[in-house]
Amino acid sequence: MEYRTLGRTGLSVSAVCVGTSSLGSHPAPHGTDTAVATIRRVLEGPFNFIDTSNEYGQTNSERRIGQALAEAGGLPDGVVVATKVDPIRGVSDFSGDRVRRSVEESLERLGLDRLQLVYLHDPEKITFEEGTAAGGPLEALIELRDQGVIGHLGVAGGPIDLELRYLATDVFDVVISHNRYTLVDQTAEPLIQDAMDRGVAYVNAAPFGGGMLVKGPDAAPHYCYRPASEAIIGRVKKMEAVCEDFGVPLAAAALQFSTRDPRVSSTIVGMSEPGRVEETVRLAELDIPEDFWSEVLPLAAAGTGELD
Repeated sequence: MEYRTLGRTGLSVSAVCVGTSSLGSHPAPHGTDTAVATIRRVLEGPFNFIDTSNEYGQTNSERRIGQALAEAGGLPDGVVVATKVDPIRGVSDFSGDRVRRSVEESLERLGLDRLQLVYLHDPEKITFEEGTAAGGPLEALIELRDQGVIGHLGVAGGPIDLELRYLATDVFDVVISHNRYTLVDQTAEPLIQDAMDRGVAYVNAAPFGGGMLVKGPDAAPHYCYRPASEAIIGRVKKMEAVCEDFGVPLAAAALQFSTRDPRVSSTIVGMSEPGRVEETVRLAELDIPEDFWSEVLPLAAAGTGELD
């Protein structure tokens, strides 16, 4: 597994990051056992980068990661756990006070005394002016970083224009976008370039577009949490035909579209059971010939600009 430097943080992370948004979604006890076993398997390698959030799995994602870390005797050297600050689900409070409480909750659940990387999560929930106002979430994150509670700050969201505004504050070391740098759409290109110019790490989430780029458009006709357009479905069907010609799984092409780009520090792939680790390794390390990419990349580029 290739490791890359996470921008100016100096952290070394695997090209694949373990996503845990569904890790806490299944009820206990079976769900807890499976989730903890998944993280214990992750800690065995080769992935050393884990992504979670205060709100994932109704707080259970962090709890189950924390349980796995406790069973492992603490956070192993070289492993990076990133989390995100969130309002309480169903409540609109994204104030500085809520951010401080969110961080406190994450520290307790994860069993850590310091957080290596914390993202401002889905800042589109409030206006940019609210996010950057005195007493707001950004000010609180900066204070927590300056106090040493947080090592590095990131921003993770959807709308590219909004993320560009946050990067322009020169506060963030890492940025995540989701569903906007895939075989279907590359509207994150301006964000990626801006991040590179600033020395900010770009982390790519949702390379499978919610499932279409794993199962195909017949089985999963949705992209980015919405019904896919006929144009998207038509292009993915053409990609499926190329995949069949070359004997390449569509999922491997979707993942490596992201991991083969040196501008992408890491690509987040959801893993909710131990077997997904080996499956993802196979997809990431499958040998895909350059002739394949010469046929697929023009199909991918045609999708640029379809998401807002």
